[in-house]
Formats: sequence, C-alpha cells, structure tokens
Amino acid sequence: MFHDFKTRATAWRCCVIAGTAAMVIALPAVAAAAEAASASSLPVTDIGPPHDPNKPNIVVIDAGGTLEATARDRISYLHYSGGIKGGVATILKDLYPELASVANISVVQTGGVLGASGSVGNAALYKVSRAIDAQLARDDVDGVVVTGGTSVLEEDAYFFDLTVQSDKPVVATGAMHQYGTFTYDAYTNLFSSIRLAASGKTTCFGTVVLLNDQFFAARDVSKTDGYRMDTFKDRIYGPLGIVNEDHILSRRAPGRVTKCGTAAWKTPFDLSKTTPDRLAPVEIVYGHVEGDAGAINAPVAAGFKGIVTAGFGPGDISRPLNKAREEAIKKGVLFVAATRTGGEGTYDAGIPGIIGGNDLLPQKARLLLQLGLTFSRDQQQIRQWFSTIGDSEFDIGAERKNK
Repeated sequence: MFHDFKTRATAWRCCVIAGTAAMVIALPAVAAAAEAASASSLPVTDIGPPHDPNKPNIVVIDAGGTLEATARDRISYLHYSGGIKGGVATILKDLYPELASVANISVVQTGGVLGASGSVGNAALYKVSRAIDAQLARDDVDGVVVTGGTSVLEEDAYFFDLTVQSDKPVVATGAMHQYGTFTYDAYTNLFSSIRLAASGKTTCFGTVVLLNDQFFAARDVSKTDGYRMDTFKDRIYGPLGIVNEDHILSRRAPGRVTKCGTAAWKTPFDLSKTTPDRLAPVEIVYGHVEGDAGAINAPVAAGFKGIVTAGFGPGDISRPLNKAREEAIKKGVLFVAATRTGGEGTYDAGIPGIIGGNDLLPQKARLLLQLGLTFSRDQQQIRQWFSTIGDSEFDIGAERKNK
C-alpha cells in the first residue's frame, strides 16, 4: 500500500522547485504543447439533425459511468454485466427527436476515463478538465455536460470547478442505474443537464452537479447513499435549483458568481501550466476513537507534504494522531483540519501547519490542498486560497466596497 505512496511522493518531490507564493512548477514548453494538443484533438462527433443556428451548442464529454453500463437483466441494477456500444452517443440518440428542440449536440470521447470510480486518478481528471476547457474555448460552444461514475462524481466535479478556466456552464451528471433497466435514470439526467447548460443560467457558477432534476454546487454536493436515486445532496445549504421539463429555476448561486466577468473569477489552478504526474499527492486520515499515530506517520514517511484529517466533532483527532501531526508539521507537512460530520467544522485560526477546513468535506479539502501544493510552496498562500477559493462567500456588500 505505502509503496505506491512512496512512488507518487518521490515523483512529486523531484519536480517541485522553491519559489514565490504563487509559483507553479516549471513546465517545459514541449510538454505543455503536447498536453494541449492531446486535449484539443479528442474526436468530436455531431449528434442529431443538421445544425440549427437558433439553438445553443452543447458539447457532451463522454467520460463513462454507470449511465453507459448494462445489468445482467432489466431488474438487477445491483449487478453489472458490461457496457453499451457507442457509449453516451447511443444514449443521446435515444433522446431524439425531442432533444433537437433544446440544443445542437456534439460528443467528445475520452475513452470512458471516469467510468470505473475506483480507477479514477490524477491523469483521468486532468485529461477531462483539459478537454472541458478545450471545448469551452471554442466560440461556437455555449456549454459542456460531462459524464462520470457517481461514486466519486462529487470529487470529479470539484476538481473541474477548481481547474476549468472558462466561465461558461459546466454540468456534471451520471446515473445510479444501468442502461436497459426499468429504472434507468440517465435519460432524464442527461436531458435535464443539457437543458440546464443550454439555458446559460449557470454561467459563472463553475461546475455544477445535476441528478434527479436538482443541481448543486460542486463544492458542497455529496453522495449520501450507495443506492438511492436521490443520493446527491447538499447537507447544509440545499440545491442551487431544479430542472422540471423546461422550467429551470435557479434559487441560489456559489459565491464566486459575484466576480463574474472579472479576472478574479478564475482560479490560479491553470492545468496548462503543469502535467498530471506533477499534481501533489495528498492523503486523508480519518479520525476515530483510539486513532493510531501510524495513520499519519506512514504517509509522512512516504514523503507526502499534505494531509487532510477528517476529524470527529468540529475536526478533533485522537491524542496519538495529534502528537503525530505535531511532529509532521515540524517536517514541513501541511494539514487541513476537516470534519467527518458533513457539517460545520474547524474555523481557521492561523495555527502554523494547520488550516481550518470549516465545512469543506474532507474529500473536497484534499483536492484543494493538492492543487495548492502543486501551484505554490508558500503555506500562507495556500491558507489564503482555502479562505477565499475554498470558502467563497456570497457577499455583495464586500464586492461593492472593493469597486
């Protein structure tokens, strides 16, 4: 297990260089060009009738997921038996002629890299995020819908939310049940996601997640059940809005929407400046009764420079874990204190080596810490990113004062 930790950590350490607060790892021009070409050269296929100039243009990025899997029979959605030929393109074709009234549709194939949730890693997330940006950079594209496996869709979406540089709509979706089952939910999820992206109502929202006719902020959404169709929820604030047929209602917005149209809207995590093998390795340590120090000592020994603790209550950990954390901080490891409760947690108090994660879920805090450590060696800069990007408030008053 920790052999893999060591391999990844060593690869990361070899690439990081000392620098200023927001200095990203230097990337050779040849490598940058190769990554950009790879993202922009993925095959794009038009679906449906001829292009209608009066309709918005939506690109669906096929990154796999249960929505294109099959079951052993039509009532056994707990048992997988393969995949449908043609992937998401086949599902979209099933939605015609009705889909033609919503948007012009194109499909980008990524090889189903987000299909099996257990195999999703840096390379897959990087590839899809760059593909999203490559499509949104086109003047004739109005929004993107991206598919993925629902088990880690909340993490996929937050990675895209943090890294995609375009403010055009991005909607992540999937399915709980397989193609051909009586309860197959991908038809409505895909249709509603395309409707939402085509409406433009989530412009500057970053990435949102839509299933079961509700859409959520990527930062806050979580999968709350292994099987239920209404598994995706925001335990504290609720959905951003709903899509019921052509009734698209937006009730809230992520805090970053107040910076729409300004340079401040973008995050500093521009993936064109790095490569997937250079994304910093970060681990999560779960807090519980009699939590052993080895849970922290092992990744530290393997070279990890970032650890998120999913503590009990507001973010507390056992005394042995706390002692191990103190020793790790002396070695330069940066911690984020998150809570396993799914609610409010540790507020940041400026404690050296420990950033308060507040209500940011541990799995989301890991992604932000990973990108922070990839793009900066300055712990105070990373702390600031957690208090701004990671905890963006919807504060119109502050925005007016800053103008």
